[in-house]
Amino acid sequence: MFAVRGLGFLNFLLQLKRYLLKLKSRKFPIIPGSIISLFIFMAVFGEILSPYPATKVSLPEKFLPPFFLTKGSMDHPLGTDMLGRDILSQIMAGARPSLIVAVAVLAFGGLGGTALGIMSGYYGGKLDVILMRAADSTIAFPIILAAMLLAIILGPSIQNVIIAISLIIWARFARVIRGEVMSVKERDFVALARVAGASGTQIMFRHIFPNVAHTMVVMLTLQAGYTIIVEATLSFLGAGIPPPTPVWGGLISRGREYIRIAWWIPFFPGMALALIVLSFNMLGDWLREIIDPKLRQV
Repeated sequence: MFAVRGLGFLNFLLQLKRYLLKLKSRKFPIIPGSIISLFIFMAVFGEILSPYPATKVSLPEKFLPPFFLTKGSMDHPLGTDMLGRDILSQIMAGARPSLIVAVAVLAFGGLGGTALGIMSGYYGGKLDVILMRAADSTIAFPIILAAMLLAIILGPSIQNVIIAISLIIWARFARVIRGEVMSVKERDFVALARVAGASGTQIMFRHIFPNVAHTMVVMLTLQAGYTIIVEATLSFLGAGIPPPTPVWGGLISRGREYIRIAWWIPFFPGMALALIVLSFNMLGDWLREIIDPKLRQV
C-alpha cells in the first residue's frame, strides 16, 4: 500500500514539474500581473497607505491639478476634486469595494453557476430544460440593464450590488460548463464509476468537476474584469454603492460635470478602471492558452 502511495506522490511531482515547465515556456504576462497585484495591494492596504483620508474635504485646495501641470504639486500627485479631496487617495480606497464585489460575485454567481451547469449537463431531462431556458433568458437580457433594475429594486448598497450581479452572471458559467459536462460524461472513466457503484453526486464532483475546473478558472479570471465594469457602471448611474464610500464609478460620475475645467477628476479613476479590466482579460487569455490543449498545440 505504501509503495502505491509513494508512486502516486512521485507521479504527482512529475506532473507538477511538467506543468511548471509549460508555464516557464509560455511567458507570464508580467505587466497585467503586476497591475492586478497592485490592485489587490491597494484594496487591502490602500486606506492605510493613502496620503490622505479618502473623504477628507479641504475647500481651499479644490481643483488642484496633477503634479506635472502648472500649479500642481507632489502633495497631491493626481490633483484634487471639487471638494479638495485627494484623487490618488480616493482611487486607492476605491479599489477595495471593487475587489469585494468581484470576489463575492464570482464566489456566489460563478461557483453557483458552475454547480448548476454540472447538474444540468449530467442529469439532463427536465432539470436541464428548466435551467438552460432560465440561463438563456438571463443571457438574452442586457446584463447592465438587468443589474441596474435589480439594484434599484433592492436599493443601493454593496450587498445588493453583489446580489444583483450574481443573479445575472451565473447563467454564463452554467451555459459554458454544461456544454463541457455533456462531453465529459460520455467518457469511459464516468461509465466505470457508475459500474463501481458511485452515486451521481460523487461522479459529478469527484470525476466530472476536475475535468471542467480549468474552464471554470479561465471564466473566473475573464469575468472578474467584467464584474468590476458592471459594478462601476451601476455606481456611475447611481444604482450601485452609495456615497460616501469612494468607488471608481462614482468618482467618474461626479467628475464628468467638471471635465472642462478639471479633466483629471474623471480621467484617473477611468484609467485605473480600464487598466485593471484589461489586465484581467489579458491574464484570462494567457490562462486559456496554458490550460486549453487545443490552443497549446497551436
